[in-house]
Amino acid sequence: MPRQIVFTSKAPKPPATYSQAVKAAGLIFVSGTAPNDPITGQINGITIQEQTSQCLSNIAAILEEAGSSLDKIVSATVVLADEGDFPGMNEEWLRWFPSNPPARQGAKLPVKVAGLKISIAAIAEA
Repeated sequence: MPRQIVFTSKAPKPPATYSQAVKAAGLIFVSGTAPNDPITGQINGITIQEQTSQCLSNIAAILEEAGSSLDKIVSATVVLADEGDFPGMNEEWLRWFPSNPPARQGAKLPVKVAGLKISIAAIAEA
């Protein structure tokens, strides 16, 4: 399977420096995805739960475009601006992955963006 760039207008347009996702070697590598509204491009949500939900909605749209889905995620990286938001993120995460959740790791956002609380990257089966 040749390397394929994945793009959908149902998720926020990424900056010119990276793709929404790349499909290769039977996997889909979804870039760090912020809680931006796909239409307005603005951060959607004030709470960590709202922003987590928007990130996962965006990832779902990207995976759908690539022929996959959230239930095929094998690993995710959650990057938070404030580690104090971890419990609220987990609360929302469990709504999306109530059983058999993917492997996961966490990190701290390396840059400050006004209003941005979270970014999520994922690797899924194609």
